[in-house]
Amino acid sequence: MADFSVLLPVYAGDRAGWVERAIRSVTVDQSRRPAELVIVQDGPVGADLAAVVARAGLGELTDGVGVRVVALPANVGLARALSAGLAACAHEIIARADADDVSLPHRFAVQVPLVEDGLDLVSSAIAEFTDDETDRGLVRAWPTDAASIAALARFQDPFNHPAVVYRRSAVAAAGGYEHLDKMEDYWLFARMIHAGARVGNVAEPLVLYRVGAGAYARRGGWTLLRSELALQAGMLRTGFTTPVQFVRNVAVRGVWRFIPTAVRKPIYAAFTRLRSR
Repeated sequence: MADFSVLLPVYAGDRAGWVERAIRSVTVDQSRRPAELVIVQDGPVGADLAAVVARAGLGELTDGVGVRVVALPANVGLARALSAGLAACAHEIIARADADDVSLPHRFAVQVPLVEDGLDLVSSAIAEFTDDETDRGLVRAWPTDAASIAALARFQDPFNHPAVVYRRSAVAAAGGYEHLDKMEDYWLFARMIHAGARVGNVAEPLVLYRVGAGAYARRGGWTLLRSELALQAGMLRTGFTTPVQFVRNVAVRGVWRFIPTAVRKPIYAAFTRLRSR
């Protein structure tokens, strides 16, 4: 069995208690544990969060799983933070984790063998929750076969980023993470598929995705529209999408960014349930 790394970024906006729970969920709780956890501290953080990162670095939260802390002097954003973390990881297989989510205990036992057997990128379904991990809401599940994933990727992100496991060499072959506010993951995955990466999804939810009051509000607005236009231009420029697909995506996804949050949430939920069938 191959050793693998877990890459988890944190920044000043993360809550200390949630980060500690996330750390434990990808180390102590796992039936197949990683060889190391790489925590990227993206700029200065408050005292409570700094204490959690320090305890993790000393091994107090991980029950023997080694921890490497990459402390960036200034906040550089998710894409650049992840790039720094990738460079620090010791292993070819890397699992992503977010600072406010919870990985279920069998996550790596399910996903890592799929990469060992040949996939370059695999994600899974995720289940939303608010405060109580046992009270799970919307399940975000996407196609599991490569052809359907590639087809969906021409219109929307076919992976759940917090549940991804990938090969570092496949990420590098596609050019790595590039800064694109709130869409750096979709842009990377599109380039990986275009470069020939072998991809898959696990239909079962393996990550609990924490949603707060502003989760759906963050899907709209001018910032997202600018990122959307840059993403669509990039996919067209590289030949990943056709001109017709570009026009469709700008029209549909661009309008989506300005639908009121109160309307966006039920539409997204209905669309997700339809896609997950």
